[in-house]
This record gives sequence, structure tokens and C-alpha cells, in this order.
Amino acid sequence: MDEMEEELKCPVCGSFYREPIILPCSHNICLACARNILVQTPDAESPQSSRASGSGVSDYDYLDLDKMSLYSEADSGYGSYGGFVSAPTTPCQKSPNGVRVFPPTVPHPPQAQHHLLPHTGVLPPVPRNSCLTCPQCHRSLTLDDRGLRGFPKNRVLEGVVDRYQQSKAAALKCQLCEKSPREATVMCEQCDVFYCDPCRLRCHPPRGPLAKHRLVPPAQGRISRRASPRKISTCTEHELENLSMYCVQCKTPVCYQCLEDGKHSTHEVKALGAMWKLHKGQLSQALNVLSDRATEAKEFLVQLRNMVQHIQENGVEFEACLVAQCDALIEALNRRKAQLLSRVTKEHEHKLSVVRDQISHCTVKLRQTTGLMEYCLEVIKENDPSGFLQISDALIRRVHMTENQWGKGSLTPRMSSDFDLTLDSGPLLQTIHQLDFVQMKVAWFTFDTASAHPDIILSNDNLTVTCNSYDDRVVMGNTGFSRGVHYWEMTIDRYDNHPDPAFGIARADVMKDVMLGKDDKAWAMYVDNNRSWFMHNNSHTNRTDGGISKGATVGVLLDFSRGILLFLINDEQQGPVAFNTLEGMYYPAISLNRNVQVTLHSGLPIPDFYTPGESEAAGSVC
Repeated sequence: MDEMEEELKCPVCGSFYREPIILPCSHNICLACARNILVQTPDAESPQSSRASGSGVSDYDYLDLDKMSLYSEADSGYGSYGGFVSAPTTPCQKSPNGVRVFPPTVPHPPQAQHHLLPHTGVLPPVPRNSCLTCPQCHRSLTLDDRGLRGFPKNRVLEGVVDRYQQSKAAALKCQLCEKSPREATVMCEQCDVFYCDPCRLRCHPPRGPLAKHRLVPPAQGRISRRASPRKISTCTEHELENLSMYCVQCKTPVCYQCLEDGKHSTHEVKALGAMWKLHKGQLSQALNVLSDRATEAKEFLVQLRNMVQHIQENGVEFEACLVAQCDALIEALNRRKAQLLSRVTKEHEHKLSVVRDQISHCTVKLRQTTGLMEYCLEVIKENDPSGFLQISDALIRRVHMTENQWGKGSLTPRMSSDFDLTLDSGPLLQTIHQLDFVQMKVAWFTFDTASAHPDIILSNDNLTVTCNSYDDRVVMGNTGFSRGVHYWEMTIDRYDNHPDPAFGIARADVMKDVMLGKDDKAWAMYVDNNRSWFMHNNSHTNRTDGGISKGATVGVLLDFSRGILLFLINDEQQGPVAFNTLEGMYYPAISLNRNVQVTLHSGLPIPDFYTPGESEAAGSVC
């Protein structure tokens, strides 16, 4: 019952319907709310008077009505209805109630201002030439002389609202208490009023004519209200006549006087009771089908809720898998780091050993040289020529020999202090930067804002793309593929002036300022409203009839097991296999200009007509 509540509320006031009337568009509105949103139109202007006066361009250009097709239900949603005069063709605005209405061209008198009126049950007279716009479908019409009385009352809806409000009431309240209603203790079936004890004693004493009234418990009174005989509806045109027949052509109940007056005299009519039963049966059958759909929807909701749980579980599992993979990479890097540090340590120790050995050897030689020099200086000081000459030749030879020992290279370091080791980390850093999910079980992706051309405009969580340039611009997906079978689609949201958007795959370094497929980094199909071509490295092949328009779907199927790429338009394969011998890393890509807007749908199942190859199936990076 709670789900039905929105069906029972007026679209203008937002409250439960009070005295609902049925508009010609089959929507409902409170009688007082209909009065509130009326707009008075100028009674001095009409198509005839404008033409008769010979005036220039008026506020209402009636001569262009047919050209503008403002009253074509297929074009604009506006329509005129039998028995009602079409509304003038003024621009639409919003009323204070949020309802689109036609504004007047002359000021309203005070009584015609758009102020909400209370549900008093007594409405002021409707101004002449009043226009009413349905708050739901926005169809507009001008009231005839009957005003709002020309609309039938929806007594069924009124009864449903009454029963719904009674079923929602926690306890039946006295209807005669002035301030805080007390709980009712009885109901008079004849007065159809609920009383508390004080009000019953005061207003319904058990004497006189009231003594014959039957008082019942409130719950029983509620049941008797629901079981009361249905009210007899009267004709809106002949208020004293009951509706007893049904006009099949006009699809409305009519009275005998309607048939006699000639309005429905040539129409097929049937008994009201028979049509009532027939339509009840049709509604029941339609409800059975709708009930089946509702059951399917409930089962689908259960499936979606189960998917939420599975997604959460799989997300935790995948995150743990990703952390484990990154930790393994870090561990391998730490092991390699330890190995490289060990090599640096060995080189360091070797250099120190060589230098220290040279220091030791040089120190010994220097000490020996210094001793020889000091001894020779002392010998030179001797004044005995014969004694000097006895040892001078030997000393001269020793000095020359020692000098030769300090010859070329003896005073050059045997080891450089620099470490001739350069770590080549560039390729590894590039690999880390390119580390990404190149393969998943379901390849869900969006367009990539970082790599898109600056003229590309993305919206809808990067799933919808267009461009602000008349030249072709490229945008790629944010996920690359290197194995498995993948299928994605793009729906054409807007297609103006027959442009040539291109769909396909590309390398990461594809050119972004030309049509996809112009360089050797992209493989694409470009298509207009009549035909398509395949293009790679500016080579055009396989012209195929069949183009796109607004609402069309372009599919891209990439199969690494066979190394092929093929395209579909509206679920039908477009041409032969477009490209083969594909291997490596590719990104989904598209090029378009400002005349096209598309929306991406990724992670789709493989089309039924296609059988993937036998090589390794798509799997998770885990």
C-alpha cells in the first residue's frame, strides 16, 4: 500500500487528491489546484481578429502555427482535444507551482493572480478565455464556457484516496471535536459521522428522530463505509442525467441526452455495465502481465544485492592479490638491491686494499731513500780524500739505483678513487610507470582524461565524449589490452551534419590531432551516415554499405587469441575482419568532432555469433 501513495497525490499541491478531475490527457488534478494554475489569455486577440485588423506582427503569430507544428503531438507534446479550443502559441514559462503555462500578454486582474487557493469546496468563477496546462505532460488547452465543470470528476480516484487514508489512520477520530479530536467510540450509519462520547451526548442525543439511528462501533462503521453502494456519476454536460452508455469512438461514458442531442448519435455506443466489466477484465489481464514483470524485477533486485556482496568480497580478494603482487616486486627489488650492494662493497674493499698496499710499499722505499740520503750527506762531510774515494763509486751507484726505483709510474696511484659502476635503472623505472591492469576477467574501462586531446569534452563519469572543435580529435580508454577477448560498444547520442567518427584501437603514442587510423599507431573503422571504411597508416580499405545515425550502436571486438579486430553496427558485423596479426598492447580509442557525441559501454559479453579462438582465455592479473 505504501508504494501506491505517490499515485494518490496531486502533482501541483503534493497532497492527497481533493475532488480530482480528469483532464483530456487522462491525468488528474485537484479541482482547486486546477483553478490555481489557470492563466487568462487575451480575449481581444484571436486568429480572426488579428487578420481582420490588418495589424503587423502581433504577440501571437498565428500565421506560422502550421509551420512551427506547436500542436503536433509527435513533435512538441502539445495537442488540442475535441470539445476544447486550442491555446494560443505563446512561449511557455514556469508558474509559481512549477507548472509550465502560457503567460498572458495583458496584466491579470487581482483575482486572477497565481496564488494557491484553499480547498474550500466553493470556487470563484473561472475568468473568460482561461488556459490550463497539464502539470504532468504539459499539454495545454483553453476552457470553454463550462469552465472547470467541463472536466469529469474522478470518483474512483476519490474513493481510493478515501479508503487509503482510512486504512492509514491509527485510530478513528471524532469528526465533531473542535480542537484536538478525541478517539471515536461510535459511528452513526444514518449520519455517516464518527462521534466521541461527549460529542455523541451533545450532538446526537438518543431521543426524537435521532433515536431511530443505528450506532455501531467505529471499526464496523469503517467497513460499512467501504461497502456502501457506489455513487452514480452524472453527465458533465447534462447534470441531471446519469451516465448509462459508453461511446466507443470517444472512449467516454455518455447519457441518453448526449445521444439524442446528436453529438454521439453516429458513434458506436455500448452499455455502460458491459464496458465496465470488459475494461475490468482487460485491466486485470494487463495487471497479471505487469505482476509478472514486478516479480522479475524483485528477483533481479535480489540478484543485484547478491552482486553487491560478491563485488565487496571480490574487491577485498583482488586488493589482497594486488598487495601481494606489489610486495613480491618489492621483495625482488630488495634482493637485487642486496646483490648490488654486495658488489659495491667488494669493489670498495678491493680499492682500499690496493691503495693501502701501495702506501706500505712506498713508505718502505721512502724510508730507505731517506736513510741513504742522510748517510751520503755525512760521507760528503769527511775531509779524508783517500777514504772518500774508496766508497764514493759504490755510493754513486746506489744513489742512481735508488733514483731509478722512483722512476715512471712509481709515483702514480694504482687505483682510482672513483667507482666505475653506473646503475641502469631507466628501463625498470619506465616499466614501473607503465605497470597497469592489462587484462581482467571483465574489461570495464572509461575514457582517459590524462591522454585525451585538449579539445575533447568528457562527462558522465568519463563515459560520454564529444569535442569543441570541427577537426577530428582522439581520446583513448584508460585500460590497455594485450591478451584475451574483449568487446565494447558506443551509442551515438548526437549525430549532426554527417561527420565521420572513427572507432578502434591504438598504441599509447598515437597522434591525437588527426582522425584515428591516419598514422601507423591506430587501427580503426570510420563511418558516416551511409558507409564505412577500415583505415590504418592512412590506407583506406573495405568500403562497406551501412552507416550510423542518432541512436545507433557501434561495437568493437578485439580477439588476441586470433590476433584480429572486427566491428559491428547495430549488432550486425560491418564488413569482413578488419585487421589481423595484432599483438602487443592496445588501448580502445575513438576520434570525433563537435558534431558527434557518443557514450561508452564497456565490459560487455562477447556477441553470440562469435566464437573465440583456442588460445589462453582472459584471466585476472592475479
